[in-house]
Amino acid sequence: MINPVLLSVCVMLALSLMRINVVVALTLSAMIGGLSAGMSLTDTVSAFEGGLGGGATIALSYAMLGAFAVAISKSGITDLLAQTIIKRIHGRHPDHLTYVIKYVVLSLILLMTVASQNVVPVHIAFIPILIPPLLAVFTKLRLDRRLIACVLTFGLITPYMVLPVGFGGIFLHNILLKNLHDNGLDVTASQVPTAMILPALGMVTGLLIAVFFSYRKPRDYPVTEPVKQSETKALDKRHITVACIAIIATLATQLTSGSMIIGALAGFVVFTAGGVIAWKETHDVFTKGVHMMAMIGFIMIAAAGFAAVMKSTGGVETLVEMLSTSIGHNKGLAALLMLVIGLLVTMGIGSSFSTIPIIATIYVPLAVAFGFSPMATIALVGTAAALGDAGSPASDSTLGPTSGLNADEKHDHIWDTVVPTFIHYNLPLIAFGWIAAMTL
Repeated sequence: MINPVLLSVCVMLALSLMRINVVVALTLSAMIGGLSAGMSLTDTVSAFEGGLGGGATIALSYAMLGAFAVAISKSGITDLLAQTIIKRIHGRHPDHLTYVIKYVVLSLILLMTVASQNVVPVHIAFIPILIPPLLAVFTKLRLDRRLIACVLTFGLITPYMVLPVGFGGIFLHNILLKNLHDNGLDVTASQVPTAMILPALGMVTGLLIAVFFSYRKPRDYPVTEPVKQSETKALDKRHITVACIAIIATLATQLTSGSMIIGALAGFVVFTAGGVIAWKETHDVFTKGVHMMAMIGFIMIAAAGFAAVMKSTGGVETLVEMLSTSIGHNKGLAALLMLVIGLLVTMGIGSSFSTIPIIATIYVPLAVAFGFSPMATIALVGTAAALGDAGSPASDSTLGPTSGLNADEKHDHIWDTVVPTFIHYNLPLIAFGWIAAMTL
């Protein structure tokens, strides 16, 4: 019988590639996985519905961030950044634009994305705020948006793999180290980021390939009216000042409360009190924000239900049992298959943070049985979890970039974000994760 996790992930990916809505793909594949595992339809639906609540907090967070993004766009602060860059390139023929401007823009986006994970841990909240006003700049520079997606996804994933601060502190110490200890592996906190350096070099390799080879050539996008308007929009200095205060209030509140919901609410209140949004407009602004981010929220809710069904089937344990009994004492093949299984599990669940508790319980004793060192075991478990975060239709590391790049509906989530990030990051991660497991 086909493993239910493997079957579910394959069905979900196949439906997504066929441009079936991701929520529909997740729901249908969860049902197929539960039924193939011998669960009744009632039990499968019950497990799916029971897991939906796990995505509710994220969905509400994205709804509030969407409202905040609409408010900040009304202030004009991101248009100021876009107009500044456009003035720099105005009058130059696209074929003669300096590479300096192009790579400065890419570098700034990368730095802001990395900072969103560690320096100011707002995760993907900045993307729908910053990227839509810059679409005119990307069009002017003839930048391939698939390249921007790769840059954003790199910045969302790589920092938590190696930097033990912000979201990296949560991933490396609170989740990875804790689960390794809980399963009997004696390692120190300093060993965890060190063991993940080599796998992270796989991410760096994928980024360099995307920037200098895959998406180096210019790509033209149709110029729509909203993009043209962003070049000439009049800016109100008072509104920009209010926007700066709102951003500071949002970040301070989020860092203090630990909640994206409360942080976005604080920023929204500042915008309203500062006159950027009239009291009578608050309903319309919030509705627009929810509309902008609703799909991400529904996908994350459906992904939580999908994950609940996968856990109920016991398919992950079965996959690993098949691995341990069918490959004998081939250490290299064991490492490769553990990484591939991690890829499949994370692509289905959509979160590397949620994958570690599932696989660590099985992977740690299995790695010890095959003779992997503690450092190699850290690399195996950490990389197996990080695999699939890029390239998953249900991951916020791909949903976030799409939410900004598709503001003018010219960027497809599956073919322009999911597929490029899968190719450029998951394949190098498998290679470098395998090297780490075999050499550490």
